[in-house]
Amino acid sequence: MNLKELNAPNTTVTFNRQQIESKVGNIYEAIVIIGKRAEQINTIIKNDLNQKLDEFASNSDSLDEIFENREQIEVSKYYERLPKPTLIAIQEWLDNEVYFRKTDA
Repeated sequence: MNLKELNAPNTTVTFNRQQIESKVGNIYEAIVIIGKRAEQINTIIKNDLNQKLDEFASNSDSLDEIFENREQIEVSKYYERLPKPTLIAIQEWLDNEVYFRKTDA
């Protein structure tokens, strides 16, 4: 998943309910699928952020820490500006980029 090429909106948007439920025929099933995808996206983003912040981890106090903190702040701000995982998942759903399957119980 490339975070730089997301075309999801950054703010709250009203979506067409029929468009969301059209793929499965039930709005509740669609919401469950989108919610699970949003959890996956959230995990991916969180792991990516933690990896980048681990690069700045140091055990010694020095003057370089001030500059590292600025870089950490920039990295954190970048991730704060990303669209929320739910909006990304909805956009993927509308763009037919979400794979799902129904299992017969």
